[in-house]
Amino acid sequence: MQISVIVFLLCISLMILLVGLIIGLSARLLTSIALDRTMPRIIKRKGAISGIRDNEEFSSELIEKGRGLEERATETVEISGHGGIRLTGHLLVPQEPRRVIIALHGWRGSWSRDFGIVSDFWYSSSSAVIYAEQRGQRGSGGDFITFGLLERLDVIEWVRWTAKRFCDLPIYLCGVSMGASSVLMSADLGLPGSVHGIIADSGFTSPDEIWKYVLTKNLRLPYSLYKRAANRLCRKKTGFAANACSTLNSLENSNVPVLFIHGTDDSFVPVEMTYRNYEACRGPKRLFLVPGANHCMSYYVDKSGYETEMAKFWEDYD
Repeated sequence: MQISVIVFLLCISLMILLVGLIIGLSARLLTSIALDRTMPRIIKRKGAISGIRDNEEFSSELIEKGRGLEERATETVEISGHGGIRLTGHLLVPQEPRRVIIALHGWRGSWSRDFGIVSDFWYSSSSAVIYAEQRGQRGSGGDFITFGLLERLDVIEWVRWTAKRFCDLPIYLCGVSMGASSVLMSADLGLPGSVHGIIADSGFTSPDEIWKYVLTKNLRLPYSLYKRAANRLCRKKTGFAANACSTLNSLENSNVPVLFIHGTDDSFVPVEMTYRNYEACRGPKRLFLVPGANHCMSYYVDKSGYETEMAKFWEDYD
């Protein structure tokens, strides 16, 4: 009888160790997918993570407009971001600029693909634009993407550079998806008066909350099993836990005007996160929702409305 009990307890112990090992390895893989510069080969496409179904027409326009933006005469800019990381940007200036936009692309995105679709409108509206490449992605340095934890500090360096280069022009911070969260998280970091506003399209509230949403909603995994390991790995790679900062805290301590934009059918970053960002914002704020638009598709779905809201924002805060 005693031997049977011992064998039973050993089996239970082994099962617990095996489950712990599986969870640990899974957490390492998921964190690598989220943060590492190179996407693990096991993941062949982002659709499984984002929940976004392929839209050939939309994708074709992004590719076409992205190529068009890359072919335009842009000045390549390099600055030192937080911690000395080399950051690359692409500057496009109209003949008589009235404002300058610092544009941050999204998670595993690119400056041309994420903003090519809106670049003609910005240019025709006399906006100089710095299309910044985020750390850990494309032409910028860094080994990790940090979901705004460090990118928010890079924003400050871009603002300093821009204020020196365009000393008489109002500055606007603009981001899509992770880029939107990055600029929102910078709102309480002592932005100079030259920053007249923030335009946030499809931003999430914090790394911790977007990871929880994606795992539970899109990947059907229990985030509670992975949270501790994910936070440990995140802190090791970035210096911060996934819940170390949030857009909500930043917006509660900022008076910078914000234009919030979101598609109501977003399957990657739920529109509820923008509702919460809007409620937390203590400065002047506006909310533009696009019915039927999925993640970062608001301009594609309602070009006229998008341009009108942005033009009104500039008119009031330039």
